[in-house]
Amino acid sequence: MTMNTLTVVGARPQFIKAAPVSRALQAAGINEFLVHTGQHYDANMSQIFFDELGIPRPDVNLGVGSGSHGRQTGEMLIRLEEVMMAEKPDMVLVYGDTNSTIAAALAAIKLHIPVTHVEAGLRSFNREMPEEHNRVLTDHCADLLLCPTQTAVDNLRNEGVTRGVHLTGDVMYDAALMFAGRAGQRSDVLARLGLAPKSYLLSTIHRPHNTDFPERLAGILDAFGQLDAPVILPIHPRTRKKIAELGLNMTDLAARGVRIIDPVGYLDMLMLEQNARLILTDSGGIQKEAYFFQVPCITLRNDTEWWETLDAGWNVLVGWDPEKILHHARTLAPSGPQPPLFGDGRAAEKIADILLENGQSA
Repeated sequence: MTMNTLTVVGARPQFIKAAPVSRALQAAGINEFLVHTGQHYDANMSQIFFDELGIPRPDVNLGVGSGSHGRQTGEMLIRLEEVMMAEKPDMVLVYGDTNSTIAAALAAIKLHIPVTHVEAGLRSFNREMPEEHNRVLTDHCADLLLCPTQTAVDNLRNEGVTRGVHLTGDVMYDAALMFAGRAGQRSDVLARLGLAPKSYLLSTIHRPHNTDFPERLAGILDAFGQLDAPVILPIHPRTRKKIAELGLNMTDLAARGVRIIDPVGYLDMLMLEQNARLILTDSGGIQKEAYFFQVPCITLRNDTEWWETLDAGWNVLVGWDPEKILHHARTLAPSGPQPPLFGDGRAAEKIADILLENGQSA
């Protein structure tokens, strides 16, 4: 009997994670019905990823778009329930910690459909982050909890969650291995931007705790302008809006070495990451990709989901403090072999095997 899985994605990191898993499900003979909630709807944040990663076109795009957390999550919940009732899947598969994730998990459990959570067990221990509530609640809804690291397994055990827990490795590591070579062949982003390898720093800033406080965002950009190499900043739409509200001029920022560019696709981003001298980010996924490519990372947060990268010496937390940013940008120089924190690059295959095994025993 064929297993039918309904997969829900909605944001850029989820498209990346879905790429290797969708391939593995297809190879294992598992039917996948792909739902895009529309949480990321800009072409530069959404469509280009489906094109570059070879992800099957979504069977349904709910087109929910932006809005307050409650309104967005509620609208997704209503529409996902309708899709699940129509499709009657054997399993609902969700990724990460977005509003799409928690909406899909809630819709599924209320319809008594088993939930699989890829990237289960992550904890920042910062309850001010909406993502922390999303991931905790999703974990406690899930029947299968697929953990990228041993730390994630330990976090779940500390919460009394041990049933259905599997250590699979990280599907983003699968994706990085799968697409890094393709990026080298297809991406011309370094030539387009006139960049030599290791001649620049790379940054992303999108989290509200940095963008929604003018003094923090201004302080971060001011620190960037004092560094000894240009900072390439692919700009999130929210961040672009906030920079404009600050009255900062893009030309003036560029004159100080902060070069703001439009959002880039996954292959271009992989090339920028691999060739950067240093990465400065408030993104969870880019912290990991920095580690994959052995690029030192400064995290513009006071917490992280990836505590292992701190312990390994390749990542440091600085919050939004300009002095800490400058200090660590000038001194962070990890060396020596990296611990293999994120598996062997076969997480997606393991996930498909776990789904088949549990589908047959249900």
